[in-house]
Amino acid sequence: MFPSSYTGQAFIGEHGSWNRSKKIGYRISLVRMEAGAAAGYETFADGWLQDEAVSGRPVDVLTLPDGLMLVSDDQNGVIYRIAYSRPLDEGVTNVTVE
Repeated sequence: MFPSSYTGQAFIGEHGSWNRSKKIGYRISLVRMEAGAAAGYETFADGWLQDEAVSGRPVDVLTLPDGLMLVSDDQNGVIYRIAYSRPLDEGVTNVTVE
C-alpha cells in the first residue's frame, strides 16, 4: 500500500520519555536502510506530544501483508490504523490515521 520507497525500511514506535525535564519521543520514526545498515532517521507520524502535553504513547508498529500499519498506544488502550492513499497532487502524501 505504501510507495516502494518504504519497502525494506524500519519503523520504530517511540513510546516517549516520562522522567526527563523536557519530554521526547511520542512518535513513529522511520529508519532508512541502505545495504542492511541504518542510513537515515526521520519522523513518520507524530502529534502525541504537543508542547509538554502528552495525548498518547505509541508502543509497537506492525505492518500487515496488505500494507496497512497498526500502531498500539498503551496510554489510551487503542490501536491506530495507518493507511496510505496515492497523492492527488505531486509532493502531497495522503496518510490517514484511524
